[in-house]
Amino acid sequence: MATSKTRVVVVDDSALVRSLLAELINREPDMCCVGTANDPFAAREMIRELNPDVITLDVEMPRMDGLEFLSRLMRLRPMPVVMVSTLTQQGAEVTLKALELGAVEFVAKPRIGVANGIKELAGQIAEKIRVAKLARPRRPPALGVSAAGSGVPPGITSLGRMSTEKLIFIGASTGGTEAIRQVLQPLPADMPAIAMAQHMPAGFTTSFAARLNGLCRITVKEAVDRERLLPGHAYLAPGGMHFWVDRDGANYIARVGGGEPVNRHKPSVEVLFRSAAQVVGPNAFGIMLTGMGGDGAKAMREMRDAGSYNYAQDEASCVVFGMPREAIAADAVHDVLALHQIAPALLARLQKLGGRVLNRI
Repeated sequence: MATSKTRVVVVDDSALVRSLLAELINREPDMCCVGTANDPFAAREMIRELNPDVITLDVEMPRMDGLEFLSRLMRLRPMPVVMVSTLTQQGAEVTLKALELGAVEFVAKPRIGVANGIKELAGQIAEKIRVAKLARPRRPPALGVSAAGSGVPPGITSLGRMSTEKLIFIGASTGGTEAIRQVLQPLPADMPAIAMAQHMPAGFTTSFAARLNGLCRITVKEAVDRERLLPGHAYLAPGGMHFWVDRDGANYIARVGGGEPVNRHKPSVEVLFRSAAQVVGPNAFGIMLTGMGGDGAKAMREMRDAGSYNYAQDEASCVVFGMPREAIAADAVHDVLALHQIAPALLARLQKLGGRVLNRI
């Protein structure tokens, strides 16, 4: 029945894109496009009248850009938003800002050949709308308020002497860009090395790593094949590539390569976490953050069996409680915590294992 379908409003200044998106949405048996708008002002009235479940929103819009509209929408009426952005560096940076403002997913459209590009992306767009329907949209934090600050131990600037054998692994998907930021931002500059897999296409992870690097005391970068993993650094799987950890003598090194998607994802959390179980064993810490599906759950259980200590984000603080739920169901997790509690809990455990706070502000 039509009433059970996901109701979508498409907001885009291109008549061609509006038509293509409406057509592909209406072809899906579980969703329908209930309206299209060519600018945010028309969209605002349409959202009031039609009360859609999800909206798709172009970043570049006339009269009011997509980010400004998104910011107002999420403050006044939080709802699931899928951003449609251009596959460029500038498009990636704007998309990351949109995710910070509360968008739950994004689709990268090509700069040329838009019609064919959108048709090729039809399955992906439909899947992202389905994910968005399940998401818990959130109001962005007030200006000047850092969501990452809540619950962080005040004044920790150093962990002291930590074993270079320790390694931290993070997996995330939908909602993960902001969740990763909130985990990394409070961490001191001498943390053990961190390896991360966030479901994200090629072209976006460079901007994501750069953004995190500018916000954190640790150094954040995309992983490069065969580079040594150093304390005080967080390494992000490049979009469209698998990332895993290996050893070269006494050192941990990054391995980055192609291959088929695992659990439909590349990068895959499963690939990264399995290497943690096989290579790092009891010196690993696992963190499973917000995301749709079950990527990484089995490998996280392998990590636990190998002696790691694992955390999962709780349902109330997840945008989508999929990957953490599957990890918990696999009995892979020691502690289930709200997002703002994960960094403090990790720091406390690291200190207990031998670190000591050398400096306090």
